[in-house]
Amino acid sequence: MPERTTADLAYASATQLMDALVHRRISALEATDRAIARIEQRDGPINAVVVRDFDRARAAARAADAALAKGDRRPLLGLPVTVKETHDVAGLPTTWGVEVFRDRIATEDTAAVARLRAAGAVILGKTNVPPFNADWQSQNPLHGRTNNPWDLDRTPGGSSGGSAASLAAGLAPLELASDIGGSIRVPAAFCGVYGHKPSYELIPVRGHAPPGMDDSVLGIATVGPMARTAADLDLALSVLAGPDVDQAEGYRLVLPPARHKRIGAYRILLLDSHPRAAVDDEIRAALHELGERLTALGARISLSSERLPDLAAAHDVYVGMISTAMSRGRPGVTKPTAYAWLDMLATQAQVRRQWAALFETFDVVLAPVFGTLAFPHLTDDDPATRTYRINGKPTPNYDQLAWPGMATLGRLPATAAPIGVSKAGLPMSVQIIGAFLEDRTTVGFAGLLEREFGGFQAPPGYGTV
Repeated sequence: MPERTTADLAYASATQLMDALVHRRISALEATDRAIARIEQRDGPINAVVVRDFDRARAAARAADAALAKGDRRPLLGLPVTVKETHDVAGLPTTWGVEVFRDRIATEDTAAVARLRAAGAVILGKTNVPPFNADWQSQNPLHGRTNNPWDLDRTPGGSSGGSAASLAAGLAPLELASDIGGSIRVPAAFCGVYGHKPSYELIPVRGHAPPGMDDSVLGIATVGPMARTAADLDLALSVLAGPDVDQAEGYRLVLPPARHKRIGAYRILLLDSHPRAAVDDEIRAALHELGERLTALGARISLSSERLPDLAAAHDVYVGMISTAMSRGRPGVTKPTAYAWLDMLATQAQVRRQWAALFETFDVVLAPVFGTLAFPHLTDDDPATRTYRINGKPTPNYDQLAWPGMATLGRLPATAAPIGVSKAGLPMSVQIIGAFLEDRTTVGFAGLLEREFGGFQAPPGYGTV
């Protein structure tokens, strides 16, 4: 990779960097040093990479160079990456943005982090989150506030806001995050990058939970990758996906390929409204403009389907499940009975069957990721009472769970992909939802959009040295 500037390298994709590493156009140590320099030079006003592990990263990079020289070709060997703060990385603090966990040092990696390491990734550090991952902003008492590189006065989203901001600012090419209420997809949309919430249990969540808890029992919690290209999401899936150790003795994963290789072959359901959540008119217009461009390429677009689950009823169940998950262990919380939880699981199973029937007729569903673009930082202390103005009308904060919640309750794969920039100069995105375990279809469709219409754009001022 000769004659490349620091900015060029900052925005090289993970796939491009791996090609350069394998063919020895750049060393792992050089790639790591350049990423560290970029963080030190550009992260200050953003505050994305809040836990830094540069000495161990350089040591890992040197080891990667030695392995590459011997012919080792692991898929991420020598690639510098960052991970969300709530992932345990052995030897680093995992606080979940909460004061009581300030001094907690992880003794082992989460299952997903271990897979990154096994694939040869060089972990630079960890990115910022809100307390307990429970906000669409990313600020906490321990690490402060993360700002959106597109506009420092706006949120990068949450809970993986540090992850999305790091990618958008060119600090790292690949991120490991998590999603239970849009925590991958909303920050990806707010920062104009790619994010994939995988099919439930496709990637083990083991180790990614507040101390003393186990998120693998929730039925909706996932961990997944974020990147600046769809191809990098696919690369990450190839490393991260597969049964955990207790299942791998008897199970093997063989993900089906994307349903189609060209846009014109796709049958698409476009959803521009939800009975439980508002959406800004500019976002709705962008979705319809995208639909028109897809139609021009031969795709078949529908705006409704009798097979679509009752979105209002499904959302009510999803809210019950996520409220239980996010409030678990907190004092003063009314706990649902075991029977109530079983009722929620039964409804979830019914909704999953309805989605499966829908995907016999459609290949993907396109929908908003969130009802607004990245919004200005809010200083209120209670997200439960927060409101946004959408099309001039106030709308409650948690109503917006409805958009990401469709795929989460259905345990479906969902990819957030950039589709342009708004009149105010902020990223706009689409949510691509697919059938269970057809993750390569949603990621592949994102790649087709990227090829036909363009993808990630660097925020103003960050594409230069």
